[in-house]
Order: sequence, then C-alpha cells, then structure tokens
Amino acid sequence: MKEFFSNVAKACSNAFGSFDFIDALEIILFVIVFYYVFKILKNSNAKGVIAVFILFTLVTGIVFIGNESLPGYAFLIFPIVFAAMVMIIFNVEVKRDILNIGSPKFLTKEPDKQAHVTKEEVERYIADIIRALQNMSKDNIGALIILANDNIPRQVLESGVMMDARISAQLIEGIFFPKAPLHDGAMVINNYKIQAAGCFLPLTQNVNIPKELGTRHRAGIGITETSDVIALIVSEETGIITIAQRGKISRYADYDLLRKTLGDYYWKDLGGEGRKR
Repeated sequence: MKEFFSNVAKACSNAFGSFDFIDALEIILFVIVFYYVFKILKNSNAKGVIAVFILFTLVTGIVFIGNESLPGYAFLIFPIVFAAMVMIIFNVEVKRDILNIGSPKFLTKEPDKQAHVTKEEVERYIADIIRALQNMSKDNIGALIILANDNIPRQVLESGVMMDARISAQLIEGIFFPKAPLHDGAMVINNYKIQAAGCFLPLTQNVNIPKELGTRHRAGIGITETSDVIALIVSEETGIITIAQRGKISRYADYDLLRKTLGDYYWKDLGGEGRKR
C-alpha cells in the first residue's frame, strides 16, 4: 500500500511537472465526454449503468496513476469507448439532444412569458384540450397535438403556420376539421398557447410499430423519439386516442389517462400545486 501511494505521488508529480497544452485538452475532452455520458444515462434512468461507468472510470484512473509507464492518452481510452457504446445504445436520446439544439428553449434562457397564469386557467386549458380530443374521437376526426413545453425543434415550427393563440376546444376542433387547410399537419401547444398548426413532423423508423397505425401515428411517435414532447393522436379511422411519449405509445386513452398526462405536463411547472385529487 505504501508503495502504491508512493507511485501515485510520483505519477502526479511527473504529470503536473510536464503539464502542457495537450494535457489540458485531454482533461477538457475527458470532462466533456464524462458529463455528456452521465447526462444521457441520468435522463434515461439507467442508474445501474451510471454506477458501472463511474466505477470503471475510477478504476481506470487508479491503474493509470499507479503505472507511470502508460502514455497520457491512455486514461481517455476507456471513457471514449464507453461513450461510443452509450451513444449507440441510447441513439434516440443522442438524436433528441442534437435536434433540440434548434429549439427555442435551447437558443434562449429568457423566462417564459406565458408562465403567469392562474390555476383556474390551467384547469380550463386541460378541460378544453380533453373536450376537443373526445369530440374529435367521437366524430372520427383525425388529429395530432404536440405538447411542446419549449422543446420543439425550430424547423418543425417553421414548417407550419405560427398562431400564438389561446387554447380553446372550439379552435382545436376547427383547425382539425377535415376541410380546414391545416388539418393534415400537427398542432403545437407550447405551454399555455397554441403556438403553431399544420406542422410537419419526422416519421418514426421503428419497424415494430403496429401496421394498422398510419402516417399520423408514425409522425406523433417520431417527434417523441427526437424531442422531449408528448403527442396526443386521434385516429381518423377508429377514433381511438393514443398518447405517445419517448417513442412509446398508450392506446385507448380515456378521460382519466388524458387528465393525468395533461396534469403532469402542466402542473410540474407549478411545483405540483393545483393537482387534482
């Protein structure tokens, strides 16, 4: 043990004694790789993999420090290889982060000007969205609504028509009326406003999606794979309401599930206040 700490001290002395610009770049690269991998794993709730990543990084560091004959770049090999594996396994999350670079939330850190609403107003927005979905479901009117929360990529918004309108059941149903000019695209609800309509979305490439789900469902699933949003989909053929989130779908959504989904979407920004019993 004494010899190990002696080697550690000598390695540190040698490392910092010959510290140069390349060493600084290696440290910066390591920190960036470590942070990004940790962020992806944390967002994916992969706690076990996080523990393994940290453990192996520490072990790699100890081995590197204890063996002064190893070149400086050797310490970076494991984190970079591990990062490559994580990016392959969690490619959806990586793609989501890259596409969200163009989202309004990424481009600006200004406080949300829509945030000043009362609990009663939020309850009305939730009720209006559910009423519109259920009315369209009853009449077999196809619809695709994206709950964006500032996470929608800019290119998606630019593909549609900007609206910045107050949420109401009548307006939602009017936009998706079969003969309306914007009914084929997606509506984007950003916080407490209908931000845009008639938007085009990326289609999912998942081959395991049920064959009976058409383009509207594939678009709804696709945007949740690449952005941290929720898609509410009404089937034109069956009237079934589907909720898509993180590439997963919940079909046959009833009032309770819609109420819970919209409640989670809105009340999380208000610290849970006003959540229904």
